[in-house]
Parts: sequence; C-alpha cells; structure tokens
Amino acid sequence: MRRYRIAAIPGDGIGTEVVPAGLRVLEALARRAGDFEVSATTLPWGSDHYRRTGKMMPDDGLDRIRDVDAILFGAVGDPGVPDDVTLWGLRLKICQGFDQYANVRPTRILPGLVSPLAGIGPDDLDWVIVRENSEGEYSGVGGRTHRGQPGEVGTEVAMFTRHGVARIMRFAFELARSRPRKQLTIVTKSNAQRHGMVLWDEVAAEVAASYPDVTSDRMLVDAMTVRMVRDPKSIDVVVATNLHADILSDLAAALAGSIGIAPTANLDPDRRYPSMFEPIHGAAFDIAGKGIANPLGTFWSMVMMLDHLGEPTAAERLMQAIEAVTRAGDTLPVDVGGSATTEQVTDAVINAIRGSNA
Repeated sequence: MRRYRIAAIPGDGIGTEVVPAGLRVLEALARRAGDFEVSATTLPWGSDHYRRTGKMMPDDGLDRIRDVDAILFGAVGDPGVPDDVTLWGLRLKICQGFDQYANVRPTRILPGLVSPLAGIGPDDLDWVIVRENSEGEYSGVGGRTHRGQPGEVGTEVAMFTRHGVARIMRFAFELARSRPRKQLTIVTKSNAQRHGMVLWDEVAAEVAASYPDVTSDRMLVDAMTVRMVRDPKSIDVVVATNLHADILSDLAAALAGSIGIAPTANLDPDRRYPSMFEPIHGAAFDIAGKGIANPLGTFWSMVMMLDHLGEPTAAERLMQAIEAVTRAGDTLPVDVGGSATTEQVTDAVINAIRGSNA
C-alpha cells in the first residue's frame, strides 16, 4: 500500500470551500484504487490566522510541512488585509521557501464547455503556460523611502538571474518536447525592458540550441495577448516571466470558459521540497459562503498532484470524471452556465469516479 501525506491549506474565501471538496474527491479516488491511501492534515493558515496572530502562517510553518509529499492550497486574499501581506505572508512564502520555481498552468476547453471565442472548440485550444515562479517581477527586491512625504519613492526591481532563467527555459523545452507538437513560444518584453529581459532572451536562445527538435518562437507579451485571442490554434507551450505568465494564464482560463476551472502546479522539479497544487481563481470573496464556488479547478490541480506523486491511473481516472461531469452538462457550476452548488458538483465527480472503468 502506497501512502501519501498531504498538507491541505484552504486559506481564504472560497478556498475554505473547494479544498474540503478536493479532499473528499481524493478520498474517493484512494478507495476506488485500493492500492494507495492519503493522510491529509488541514492547516488553518491565512487571513483569519493573521488577525489572531499578526502572521499568515507560523514562524515554523515551512518546517511543519517540509516532509509532506504534496501541498493542496486553496486561495489567499482578504478585503480586510492588505494584498501584499496575504500573498507574501503565505503563498509566496511557500513557493519561494521551497524553491517551487516552475509554475505550470494547462488550459483546455473541457467537453461541454464553451469558449467566448467564436468558432473555437476543444480541439483548437490546448495550451500549457509555464511561469517562472521564483524571481522576475515577484523577486521582492525594492522598497519605499520618505513615507508620507511629497517625495515618497517606491521601487520594485524585476530580478533575472542566468541560473533562474536557464532552469525555467530547460523545463519549458523539456515539456514542449514531451508533447506531440513540440512547440514553444517564449514571451518577452525586451524592447522596453532592456536589461533583465534581454538576458531572458539571450539565455532562451542558448538553451534552444540544445533542443533542435523543438520549434520555438519569441513574442512580445502585448502581441501574445492578441495571438491568444485571434489565433489560439497556433499556440502549444508558452514560457513567460512571473508577472507576464500570471496575467496571460488568467486570460487563457477565461478563453477556455472560466477561471474557475483552471489548475496550477507549483513544482520543485528537483524534488528537494514538496510541490504545491492550487486552483488559480483566488479567494473570490464576492461568492464566498454562498456554496456556489466551482471546485473543478481544485480537482484538476489534484490531477496534476497525482501525476507528480506517481499515480497516473488515479490522475487519469479523476480527469475522466471531471470531463464526464462537464460533458453531461446537468451538474455544471454557476460560472460556466450551470446552477449546481459546490457540493453537487463534488458529488457528481465522486459518482463518476466510482463508476469509472479507468
């Protein structure tokens, strides 16, 4: 019997609804498989913890989850707490503390769902966006001086290192090589950002020379948004900086039907630390507590988690269950045109798991 220890961090807003739903699905998968089991520890870190203690997570938080097999994360953000406090105090603290430098965000139009792009179907949009997840615009370099004075200054420095750029490029090229089209688009803004992003371009070209079997092209980030809307069929794997990929992947999710379905894997590809898996939808306080949050992004993130753990059969079973529910169309979440509650969608996916032949 294979055993896995999972740290579940629901966080804020609808994270506290979709993570418990994910754990129910994970339990159903383990029972269906019969050859692995999961032990999940739920950690009450987030904005409520901040209000009680002044910190988003305990000082020894990283040590407490360092030896788990994976982390299932919900969301972070609270209208009553500054955004920089919530993000840097929890999610980025884990990502950077565990050097989860590869953020992977697949995008597909699931069966039964409709893209807002006219004439675009499931065969036309199948992307993976690779986000550099450790430096760039979110490196944390900068500061403020003369606070409250007319001459107050705030600086935010985007930091690019040869090491950091090279490793994310190698990861992206390897991913592109593993897919049928073997195609990679490198997103940049080196026409305006003439130091860090020029280094980004130069290192990308150096790494590309080692992958002659992968077709690569380079595109400015603003032009990339147009290409995603006007010519989605031309895109396969995309690699971009921390900020650019953050924005582009939200656009990608919207073009596939809803940000509520979109998954993320924050990976330490070297497996020195646990990797973290989360939906990209955020805390969504406008619908928190209403019971209508879309759990499919969490479930798809768990597909990625199961693959990472070496459970491909369970991963495929879960993906088939998700697609069976969206294809049937009678238990769709509100954000993709249905009226089902979080619980109803979860029950439907669990029933599909139990009836799966995979």
